[in-house]
Amino acid sequence: MQETSDQERAKHEERQAVMRQCERFLAGHGPLHLREELTALAASVTDEDEEAGPDRYGAGRLIERFEREIAGILGKEAAVFMPSGTMAQQIALRIWSERNGRRSVAFHPTCHLEIHEQKGYERLHGLHARLVGEPNRLITLDDLNAITEPLAALLLELPQREIGGQLPSWEELNAQTAWARAHGAALHMDGARLWEAAPYYERSYAEVAALFDSVYVSFYKGMGAIAGAALAGPADFIADARVWQRRHGGNLVQLFPYVLSARANFERRLPHFPTYHRRAVEISSALHGIPGVAITPDPPQTHMMHVYLRGDPDQLMDANLALARDQRVWLLPWLRPADAPGYSMFELTIGDAVKALTNEEIAGYFRRILADANGGQL
Repeated sequence: MQETSDQERAKHEERQAVMRQCERFLAGHGPLHLREELTALAASVTDEDEEAGPDRYGAGRLIERFEREIAGILGKEAAVFMPSGTMAQQIALRIWSERNGRRSVAFHPTCHLEIHEQKGYERLHGLHARLVGEPNRLITLDDLNAITEPLAALLLELPQREIGGQLPSWEELNAQTAWARAHGAALHMDGARLWEAAPYYERSYAEVAALFDSVYVSFYKGMGAIAGAALAGPADFIADARVWQRRHGGNLVQLFPYVLSARANFERRLPHFPTYHRRAVEISSALHGIPGVAITPDPPQTHMMHVYLRGDPDQLMDANLALARDQRVWLLPWLRPADAPGYSMFELTIGDAVKALTNEEIAGYFRRILADANGGQL
């Protein structure tokens, strides 16, 4: 076992070393360079920021201005900046649970709270999860109609990350939120990727958020900030959330580095999400005709998609490594075996990095990797 672990570590370190030599990347905004990031962060500080000074335990003009800006964009009364979405969402559900006098909360089986947070909602807050629908598809109104127990809150994720960034239609979303209101359940949006979802609905962020009582948004996922999240909702709800933030240990003495990073990346990238989405659709179309490639959803509904490649993950990654050495381009962020036999998959998120690649180049690189990994056969 130790020998296997050492081999895997050595392989990982080799891949990281080759990736650091690459000049072009397919996914996201490219790698984070510490000095470059911190230099840009310092350059973003205005004279007004300097005069305002750092926040202290969440109070101060710098952080409060940004919170008001986010609340305004989402059409909510107030917002609070938090270090993480994990904290923000558990707090939101706890507050709605106490207000409704119920312990059950409903969400999709692949919800972040269920698969990535070690049951924090249950262990820390005593909440009970009612998983709704099937893992490989969106929640439907029929799924909600099958629920018989009273709910404190219904959490809907827009878009649904674990199934390729899928979104319900606007009509279906309205029907689901109407169901929750009719059943006395608060509505909370996991909007970690809400910035990416609005182009699909062709509506403002405030219009989408208006369907929900509370909304969580992330600043590090599609935005590319160092870290940080915001929770938005009614003013009294946010006042309660600040108390719970303190109880969670998230009321740090100073948050200004994260706020500055969130603000700078928010201003830089928010206008470009429609472009990211259009490019994702173009890339999906370019890959569509390559034997051994499948896309979910097809076409992409946001700037992300799941890409399925015929072949073994290790062989495909070795082919990716050979391409990286030869062309100094990094194509595959990671790979894992897919549910479909004989295929591997990865999540592709489109951001600034893809500007250095044409759609034809991307298709050609995928053809090469597939051929190298499958003995020259596509």
